[in-house]
Amino acid sequence: MPQIAAPGSLVLDHVAHFVPDLEAAGRMLEALGFVATPYSEQATQDGPAGTANRCVMLGEGYLEFLSPIADNPHARRTREAMARYQGVHILALGTPAAAEEHARLERHGFAPLPQVDLERDVELEGETRRARFGVVRVPPETMPEGRVQFVEQRTPELLWQPRWLAHTNGVTALTAVFVVADDPVDAAARYARFAGLLPSREGKFVRLSTSRGDIVIGRQRDLAALLGAAPAAPALAGYALACADPETLAARWRAAGLEIRRAEALYATLLPPALGGAWLFGAADRMNVGAEWKPFLSTGAFDADGT
Repeated sequence: MPQIAAPGSLVLDHVAHFVPDLEAAGRMLEALGFVATPYSEQATQDGPAGTANRCVMLGEGYLEFLSPIADNPHARRTREAMARYQGVHILALGTPAAAEEHARLERHGFAPLPQVDLERDVELEGETRRARFGVVRVPPETMPEGRVQFVEQRTPELLWQPRWLAHTNGVTALTAVFVVADDPVDAAARYARFAGLLPSREGKFVRLSTSRGDIVIGRQRDLAALLGAAPAAPALAGYALACADPETLAARWRAAGLEIRRAEALYATLLPPALGGAWLFGAADRMNVGAEWKPFLSTGAFDADGT
């Protein structure tokens, strides 16, 4: 399946918001034209994870909305992250070989935590099946911007079901994630060692490109100019989405109550409290970081009234 990273490559697999109320998050997503997957509780090889999620599956990548539902260490860490800011807290890089990533991180001094075999129930053609993931994480202080991890999708056919890809808003792909750092160059060097990617300068930002999707690192003030607001470093500020018709999407989201800012072919919006974070969006052929983005990565020159 195209969602799986090819041997020897990485992709931007998904991002995750930590939210206090999955039901409220689901209602907001549906109001914005997304199809959200049903409520699902997560488990590991050691038992219940203490968290549950709903997801927005896209043609490329997906968005996860995760909430703590218990009082165990994993759920407590999720609540602690939400107490600092509400929004995006997971950046997941897709790999075809989680065990190999774990060994590579050990060799490069990242002291990875034991691999997690994550599972959750998914319905397929009237039957309950078990979606499975291999997850590689490092100690929180090692990648302090969020839960930056590798994920091996072991059952992609259960996640990317056609019924969950028919979003009426025309959003098709996750194309970039925005990382807040006090020193973007230093942070980019760390991400390069972590993921085996090459950093490059893009205006005031530093970019690392996977085989599908980019990591864009910048200071808080520069990301706030680009997106409308950004949490204090270290953090994940939001992400970029490709869509079929950005003008129609902007009008739809404006009617739903979002404030939309526009600069030429790109649009930006802050998300309501039920979700947190920020989106940058535009047509698919404009969402690759590079020449199309350079004026905005340099100046954050968005029109505040969205016109």
